Amino acid sequence: MYLSGFGNEFSSEDPRCPGSLPEGQNNPQVCPYGLYAEQLSGSAFTCPRPANKRSWLYRILPSVKHKPFAPVPCGNLTENWNEVEPDPNQLRWLPFTIPKSTEKKVDFAAGLHTVCGAGDAKSRNGIGIHMYTCNTSMADRCFNNSDGDFLIVPQQGEILITTEFGKMMVEPNEICVIQQGMRFSVDVFGETRGYILEVYGAHFELPDLGPIGANGLANPRDFLCPVAWYEDRKVATGYTIINKYQGKLFACQQDFSPFNVVAWHGNYTPYKYNLENFMVINCVAFDHADPSIFTVLTAKSTRPGVAIADFVIFPPRWGVADHTFRPPYYHRNCMSEFMGLIKGHYEAKEEGFQPGGASLHSIMTPHGPDGECFEKNSTAELKPERVAEGTMAFMFESSFSMAVTKWGLQTCQRLDKNYYQCWESLRSHFNPNWKPSKQ
Repeated sequence: MYLSGFGNEFSSEDPRCPGSLPEGQNNPQVCPYGLYAEQLSGSAFTCPRPANKRSWLYRILPSVKHKPFAPVPCGNLTENWNEVEPDPNQLRWLPFTIPKSTEKKVDFAAGLHTVCGAGDAKSRNGIGIHMYTCNTSMADRCFNNSDGDFLIVPQQGEILITTEFGKMMVEPNEICVIQQGMRFSVDVFGETRGYILEVYGAHFELPDLGPIGANGLANPRDFLCPVAWYEDRKVATGYTIINKYQGKLFACQQDFSPFNVVAWHGNYTPYKYNLENFMVINCVAFDHADPSIFTVLTAKSTRPGVAIADFVIFPPRWGVADHTFRPPYYHRNCMSEFMGLIKGHYEAKEEGFQPGGASLHSIMTPHGPDGECFEKNSTAELKPERVAEGTMAFMFESSFSMAVTKWGLQTCQRLDKNYYQCWESLRSHFNPNWKPSKQ
């Protein structure tokens, strides 16, 4: 069960404890059922109302009851953007390897790998792009990101996410957002892989629609957040809280489950969204609309119209533009473009760019359709056609100049060093004797 809406003021209580939400106030002297009141703030107290994010949680024990945090190994999760020299080349990765459960048990927290990023969690300005590859559920462990928000894009295998607000089942072709400071645990049901966009210092919001009007793109009603669910469970052997803080991992122990919230209310929640619900807008005359029309969520910077990061999708749609080269145009961009593929075949590169893989076209690095795509679409009959049927590609676009990690360039051993060759077959069609056809 879910609650519908984006950024709404929600309230929910576990039906096992009716009346567990206090009436008329947030912090009574004694809460119903003997619960503790705890506020989770996702914004400064004094933020303007439209940007003010907070929720009140009514829990069996407060989150402050735990042993001290201590550093733990970070594995391939990092915020060190200077491990290797910068690489301005077009980069493409083959599908990232998922560890076999017969060889090693790896859960979501242990299976996080940073591919690239920029900025700094300490100054609350930046992003990180990670892959998760895992094969086992988190047992008596949860994750908490003190640095920023996680936008999670499952690619292979559904994930059951238990949060302090309730549970969400998230399947490939859906996304979810776990906002800063929210504790969560991930159950998987086999070999599992996906992408994560992490933003520091801003929360995701719906893009402004401008002249599109009141409706379109990702509609608020299609976002779902969980309903209250709790477990009153003692863990004698210790429950581990893993905390990502200032780019490092720390862990502490407590003797009870953190998912002990009986009721909650507020507008700061985790949420999920099915990409099939995206209302696509596209060109119906000629030329290309820019890919910003496919923006699902944006994390705005302080500069108007410039994002820390946008989450953009390329969903199934109709292509009808006349007198137009319909695939994506050749491009150099003042933004960084990291692309992933959930399923299918991306229209501009039907070979080589595979589900579970990725590409990065850095700031001002040229990119565009490969030679085969250009030749085919330069002579194709321009009739109405379905584009990207059975496909879902996406892009994490950022104003930051992202650095690739050592794991991304070397350790993962998935970098396609022949990527540049997909453009080698492009040839000159220049004809100095060309004349416009007579009308």
